[in-house]
Amino acid sequence: MSRFDRQIVLKGFGQKAQQKLQSSSVLVVGAGGLGCPALQYLAAAGVGRIGIIDGDLVSESNLNRQILFGESDTGLKKAEIAAKKLNAQYSDLKVDIYPEFLTTQNAIETIENYDIVLDGSDNFGTRYMLNDACQLLKKPLVLGAIYQYEGQLMVLMEGEHQVNYRDLYPDPPAANEIPNCNESGVLGVLPGIIGTMQAAEVIMILSGLGSRLSGQVLFYDLRNYNSFKMNIEKQAVLSNKTPKSIQEFKQWEYEINCHLVNEISWGKALTISKASNSILIDLREEEEAPKLSGHEYLKMPLSVINIECEEIASAENIILFCQSGARSSNFASKLTSNSGKNIYSIKGGILSEESPVNKENHG
Repeated sequence: MSRFDRQIVLKGFGQKAQQKLQSSSVLVVGAGGLGCPALQYLAAAGVGRIGIIDGDLVSESNLNRQILFGESDTGLKKAEIAAKKLNAQYSDLKVDIYPEFLTTQNAIETIENYDIVLDGSDNFGTRYMLNDACQLLKKPLVLGAIYQYEGQLMVLMEGEHQVNYRDLYPDPPAANEIPNCNESGVLGVLPGIIGTMQAAEVIMILSGLGSRLSGQVLFYDLRNYNSFKMNIEKQAVLSNKTPKSIQEFKQWEYEINCHLVNEISWGKALTISKASNSILIDLREEEEAPKLSGHEYLKMPLSVINIECEEIASAENIILFCQSGARSSNFASKLTSNSGKNIYSIKGGILSEESPVNKENHG
């Protein structure tokens, strides 16, 4: 008996819908509280190819909601462990592994290889970045989000309803409006519910089943099971809020953190970097200018950085900088949660008035 028999016999589904799933591909961004249940149900339903992109490591605090992982997985790469466990369950499943964070440098090339994208990310920066990339590539995006006891689910850039996340929320929240990720808390069942609904939406879109949430947002409250749907209206003027081309997208800055980043000045950074157990890292791409001179640092572009390399592994203090401070802050927030090291981001980046480059020019 095929594991898909109970789906195929469903009225309105059948063999044709099953074949559509088998020939389809889904990219899941984030193997966390939303991504884990979504991955399990997409794999179980028979989606032919699944991509998993996540540069994070499993930590003990993840285990109440990230149900693909156990205690023995702590410290290991989420994308690799998730893929290994899914393949152990379903040997015919093709899984593409991207054990890295989504950035403006890798997003387009990754997303364009898939039919649909499921957003299981946990921060506003990635959410807006993913939305903009999918809009440029005209890829359907199934987005889920949670906060404490409440969840949201929406389907964007799908079918006749070509709305996107910025039509509902034109601007990212200000820094002082973003809750601290560690203090807001979550019951593991909530991302399980929302992530499962995300998987259901993906399955319906790929198979052509049901009316779906295209162009709508669903609000759900775990405490009382209340839920309601709202149409997302297309906004006429968003021209200055979103990149117009892939080239512009790759230069766009997206703020990704939860106020847990230790941002420091150039003066303090250079002082710390002189210690023997410290490392100063330039996260910018090779072609970005101006160059920093007169100081020892490593060039490790964010698009190719290996957090397990010897230089990072042996350092106690890791100091990061980029062009404006956004990318270094984003990456610092990811490293801080699992590394056990002192992670710093230089405020304002190389373009800061305090940077050695600008001091030399005005000296």
